[in-house]
Amino acid sequence: MPKSIREISFLACLLIVGLRVAIGWQFLYEGIWKLNSQKGSRPWTAEPYLANARGPFRDTFRDMVPDVDGLERLDYDKMVENWDGWYARFQAHHPDLDDVQKQKIELLLNGPKEFVEPLAALPAGVDLSQFKAPKGASLTYDAKSKRLVADFHLLPAEKQQLLGLLPESASEEERSAWTRALDRLYDRTSKLSLKERLQVLVKEDPDRVGLVQESHYGTIDHKRIGDIDLYRNMLARYEANLKSAALDFEHRHLDKLWADMQEKKASLVAPVDALTQELVSTAEKSLTAKQLTRGAMRKPPSQLAQANFITMYGLLILGALLMVGLFSRLSALGAAGLLVLFYLAMPPWPGVPEPPGPEHALIINKNLIEAIACLMLATIPTGRWVGLDALVRRYVLRQPTD
Repeated sequence: MPKSIREISFLACLLIVGLRVAIGWQFLYEGIWKLNSQKGSRPWTAEPYLANARGPFRDTFRDMVPDVDGLERLDYDKMVENWDGWYARFQAHHPDLDDVQKQKIELLLNGPKEFVEPLAALPAGVDLSQFKAPKGASLTYDAKSKRLVADFHLLPAEKQQLLGLLPESASEEERSAWTRALDRLYDRTSKLSLKERLQVLVKEDPDRVGLVQESHYGTIDHKRIGDIDLYRNMLARYEANLKSAALDFEHRHLDKLWADMQEKKASLVAPVDALTQELVSTAEKSLTAKQLTRGAMRKPPSQLAQANFITMYGLLILGALLMVGLFSRLSALGAAGLLVLFYLAMPPWPGVPEPPGPEHALIINKNLIEAIACLMLATIPTGRWVGLDALVRRYVLRQPTD
């Protein structure tokens, strides 16, 4: 038994050092796992944790996630700007891209300026001036190069209209050649570029952007709301109710609304993300073996990237220092600070909705308990008892060990 409360028994010292090593091991393993995941197909990111932040610091943590609600990905102009910016960075990262590689990416991104289909001769009696092309578009036959040239996407009705231009007196050979040429031209024009597909998704699809029927003006059917506006309304309702919710049933209702909102977001954003992934994968597949040795292109700096970096390397470095007992007080203080940030992102405080998962806590949770333990370790020189701090103190600072 210690003679004074200022004295600590050998067993207590051993347990305190064990606590330091245990916390260090947890930090170290988490850091290693998160870093190793960066090499796989599903790299770890703090995005879900930050996006689901609760409590008074909710906006601070959520603002660290780019496009946290997905609204930028539902904005045509912003997505086009993002894609063009990515392609510019890709060219800067690979300055030796040849014309074939550039053309492949640009065709996917922007599509061709015109669609061309070889045709030996325009059938007698076919007058393309009678074809009603869309406003600002044209379909012509270049007799010199012997090809049909269109600068728009051919619709089924327009294809049928062109087939109808062929007179009844046309020979079977002319009829067959004209039909084959139009079939092939239709197939060519049916392939939309990424930007055109994005336009359909966020500007034209009536299920997503809504529908206005002028013929039904004044009735309930005049304007049908689309999924994008419905999602925006859900977001606004959630944010408004979150500020006033106080009772348990109100929080349960918010949790249900949040789940529905995330499901709606996924259905709207996933197709846009798929287009982005198609751009990236197509560009990377076009690279030569030499170009691939440059490695992945650096992502532009963001608060989320900084949070990921600090979390992964903070866990790794602090964990290693705690385990070996080097700068043990300072590393324990740093570990406590990291844990407090985890705690504040989802604090189990009265009136704050519970975070998703099986854990239930009130005011105190595992993060706070571990943070208090780290603060306690920061007040005790455990690294001088068992750790490298003892060697630093003796051989570097030339001071007697404890």
